[in-house]
Amino acid sequence: MKKPENLILVIFGASGDLTKRKLIPEVYELHRQNLLPEKFAVLGVSRTKMTDNEFQDKLVGSIKTFGEVTDESDLNEFKRKLFYLSIDVASPGDYSKVKSRLLELGSDSGPEKNYIFYLSTPPSLYDTIPHFLAGQGLNSQKEGWKRLVIEKPFGYDYQSAHQLNNSLLTEWQEDQIYRIDHYLGKETVQNLLVTRFSNGIFEPLWNRNYVHHVEITNAENLGIESRGGYYEGTGALRDMVQNHLLQLLALVAMEPPSSFDSNAVRNEKLKVFQSLRPLSETDIYTNIIRGQYLASTIKGEKAKGYRDEANVINCSKTETYVAMKFFIDNWRWSGVPFYIRTGKRLPIRVTEIVIYFNPSPHILFTKESGMDMASNQLIIRIQPDEGILLKFGMKVPGAGFKVQEVGMDFHYSQ
Repeated sequence: MKKPENLILVIFGASGDLTKRKLIPEVYELHRQNLLPEKFAVLGVSRTKMTDNEFQDKLVGSIKTFGEVTDESDLNEFKRKLFYLSIDVASPGDYSKVKSRLLELGSDSGPEKNYIFYLSTPPSLYDTIPHFLAGQGLNSQKEGWKRLVIEKPFGYDYQSAHQLNNSLLTEWQEDQIYRIDHYLGKETVQNLLVTRFSNGIFEPLWNRNYVHHVEITNAENLGIESRGGYYEGTGALRDMVQNHLLQLLALVAMEPPSSFDSNAVRNEKLKVFQSLRPLSETDIYTNIIRGQYLASTIKGEKAKGYRDEANVINCSKTETYVAMKFFIDNWRWSGVPFYIRTGKRLPIRVTEIVIYFNPSPHILFTKESGMDMASNQLIIRIQPDEGILLKFGMKVPGAGFKVQEVGMDFHYSQ
């Protein structure tokens, strides 16, 4: 890969969990693979009081816990690229400190005035921080480029998403704003396009003539842990369905794009969303289930119920589980039901897509022969055991025609 231009990555909310568990370990992985710019720095910004050294030591510990370290000297070299600034992110005057520190780092480490501002913060700050950055001219691209990265959830509902979008676009250009969905970075998710569009055996079957139904599942065996304040105002629908799982749906259901260009792929995904059949009032009661996990004993250990978690009200109706059935009204998928389900505190942790193909039109081998008459399945496992599994029937060796379901199993780890 070509190395990017010199830059400074600014992480707002740098003392939080996302930075510790995901962002910095992955930035270190880029460093380990020699994929970072020649001149590069990370500036963590948050309310928590810390020195540069304290920040560095904290994140080195996170990298050792959540990343892969093969060379201590290499880790120490990366450590010297980490810096920290404590400000009140809700105070516009404090952003002059951000500007000054960026200029200081630029003169010391040499990156041009190319900045990526990553908002690892509560959604309530998604319009506040960009506005205050713009107040210091840190949105201007007269000297170097500027990028703004915003995680989900992008707004609370349709109206607030539009308001946030309009607010950002008053001071930032569209090509500066990255509204990201981190599920799209997963290897198996990206491989969906390759599985479909580079293999002649799958695409001809990928339609209403051969597919009986499709399931998209995200199951987690943990509860909400320490995220009660966030989750109580969000729930499973906003946390998982309207972003991650609809993105997976779009990759499963989209038409082949004219090219592997971002606009071409985006346009085909948009067509899928435009084809989703609106849910009627009756559908809300018959096609959707919402639930909430209760206190239980799991493998001998007591687990809290959702309403017993910190920062959750005792009469909360926030869903921690949701399952939906819906249809895509277009030529390819007419009449094929799609099922989406996601939840916390479920028996296993797995994210997968299952394509159920229609059964054989004439059944030669009945249940009496030992065959479970389930249809063929193509299972695309996204986590934790990334891979693809194709299930089909085979004759059991020996007399008679006893049929057993077997799998052709591919693991990314292999």
